[in-house]
Amino acid sequence: MLDALMDGRALSAGELARLAGISPQTGSAHLQKLLEAGFLAVRVQGRHRYYVLANADVAYAIEALNLLMPRSPVHSLRQSLAAQRLTAARTCYNHLGGALAVSIATALVESGRCDRFEAGFGITPAGIEFFRDLGIDVVGLCGADPPFTKTCIDWTQRRQHLAGPLGTALLRVLIERSLIVRSTQDRSVRVTERGRSQLAALFLRDVVA
Repeated sequence: MLDALMDGRALSAGELARLAGISPQTGSAHLQKLLEAGFLAVRVQGRHRYYVLANADVAYAIEALNLLMPRSPVHSLRQSLAAQRLTAARTCYNHLGGALAVSIATALVESGRCDRFEAGFGITPAGIEFFRDLGIDVVGLCGADPPFTKTCIDWTQRRQHLAGPLGTALLRVLIERSLIVRSTQDRSVRVTERGRSQLAALFLRDVVA
């Protein structure tokens, strides 16, 4: 149920129970425990209650735990295709994840726009200018001088991708420019035809596998 909320959506108890393959009664009991533990929050609209991850820290914890989890066995073509989509590119709560996100992060380092550190990325003057051209105020977002942004270790790639406010802003820009589109099936995203060439131009290399 927590994984289903990793795309930032708000879902009802019934939807979450169905996705988890358990009864509504069992789902409600689990949701109550997750609420009490501080993993979830509730949004109320009229008579309806929707569940969301409590905050970004919960999402980072889930992503980190996925690094330790064994891969689920694949029993059908549908499951195989879904796994491929999520590995290629997906939303990681409020930022981009998957091979695409890792490739973008690598390109930012190789182009001198970011410096890689164990705890995150330092944004260089060239990076500040690059993100400014995208309409992103790195200094204002990161609140540091020089700017520094949080990263996630991607659970499918075992390498860093952009997270934090800068990761959120970059995901928003890529969607607004129609370079990527969200899936209606899961939290995967797809690079558009226009996006493939424009992403290569932006990041000075082909970032799409």
